[in-house]
Amino acid sequence: MNLKSHLKSFVPLGLSAILFLSCKNNTEDKAQLASQDATEIQLPKSKDSVLKIINSVNEHWQETHPEPDFAFWHPAAYHTGNIEAYKVTGNQEFLDYATAWAEHNKWMGAKSNDKSDWKSNYGETDDHVLFGDWQIAFQTYIDLYILEGSKDPAKIARAREVMEYEMSTDKKDYWWWADGLYMVMPVMTKLYNVTGNELYLEKLNEYLTYSDSIMLDEETGLYFRDAKYVYPKHKSLNGKKDFWARGDGWVFAGLAKVIQDLPEGAIHKQKYIDRFKKMAVTLKDAQQPQGYWTRSILDPEHAPGPETSGTAFFTYAFLWGINNDVLDEETYVPVIEKSWEYLTEVALQEDGSVGYVQPIGEKAIPGQVVDKNSTADFGVGAYLLAASEMYRFIDSK
Repeated sequence: MNLKSHLKSFVPLGLSAILFLSCKNNTEDKAQLASQDATEIQLPKSKDSVLKIINSVNEHWQETHPEPDFAFWHPAAYHTGNIEAYKVTGNQEFLDYATAWAEHNKWMGAKSNDKSDWKSNYGETDDHVLFGDWQIAFQTYIDLYILEGSKDPAKIARAREVMEYEMSTDKKDYWWWADGLYMVMPVMTKLYNVTGNELYLEKLNEYLTYSDSIMLDEETGLYFRDAKYVYPKHKSLNGKKDFWARGDGWVFAGLAKVIQDLPEGAIHKQKYIDRFKKMAVTLKDAQQPQGYWTRSILDPEHAPGPETSGTAFFTYAFLWGINNDVLDEETYVPVIEKSWEYLTEVALQEDGSVGYVQPIGEKAIPGQVVDKNSTADFGVGAYLLAASEMYRFIDSK
């Protein structure tokens, strides 16, 4: 019952009685309305309702994008969500879609075979083999390899070739932007699990240590998008630290994937858990009352309004943490209750499309329009990750 209908429910009384009752019950009314608002936010009642959302979102995306895309970061990020959607739904069409994409790209990222010409800086051409935006595709290739019973090593041959060459170099600065931590950290842990080669874990920590030295804010536990945005050299509109939501979404989700892949007692695992937990505390406090995170996490006025990709990555990672006893359920369920309501009541459109996804970029931009028609492959992938983890949460109850 909202305030308007609440007031209409009064039986007409004398003016003095109305004033008396109004004063007497004002505090009680506010408490009751707050309680009612809280009870309106609730988790899905059944896993079937979550499955319906996953199928609606993913079927819409695949029906409207029937042709396989290239293996660059944004289609590849979608496929990290698509493969999780397959794992919880068993929908063969999702698996077939991933396989067709992998085959279209010959189980490769960037395709140059001339190692002397391989580059690690930003680039969308085939010589940028060592740039992480071309390596995220390996995550799905490895997942497909494992799902089919680890029978065809050709599916991960390119992933191994690229990553083993990278690890043979003396360079440490491969992950110079926050997004790269999601793109490549899980590749390292997945290949460790496939090969048993400890070098993957040693180099993961070495590269992450470099990333931390240029992007990590020790006070908050959050990451600046890259060295250009470190405070106080760069500030938000109101002079605050400017943490980009999708950038930290990449990191928070990437850490969840890494921790998930590492066996108990694995080298550096506890360090990653501690990092994950510190991020969770800051992100919990920065969530907006409407359930989303603004594009500049700690300065909501910098680029106000909802944004789905960061919110979905955060929701996925919070749910993963709860599902795997890394985060306290009582503390963090209220966070995912609010973010899930945003994802299903605001971001999700009637046709199954996912709106309010900030376009490709690297920062929160004041005045940039992000609305219900703003969608993208990587945003759908993040949404599918969150929904798949919500399915597991409900299924465990």
